[in-house]
Amino acid sequence: YSEFSYSSSDEAPLVKELVIQVRKVIGPFAAPKKVYIVGDLPQTRSGKIMRRIMRKIVASEGDQLGDLSTVAEPSVV
Repeated sequence: YSEFSYSSSDEAPLVKELVIQVRKVIGPFAAPKKVYIVGDLPQTRSGKIMRRIMRKIVASEGDQLGDLSTVAEPSVV
């Protein structure tokens, strides 16, 4: 994941620039196939990103998230 702030309402140029930069700096093999712009990520109280929840949301399995008791901010999910 990548975290940054921006003020534009149009996300397309931001996504395009992000992919270009990854290809240039790291290489074409690392360029993301899909980019999701979100307001916040699900984290535990200690600040760890809950990748399990992110995978299920992206896979359209939002109704099968499992135990959410460790999520710091449930409204993010």
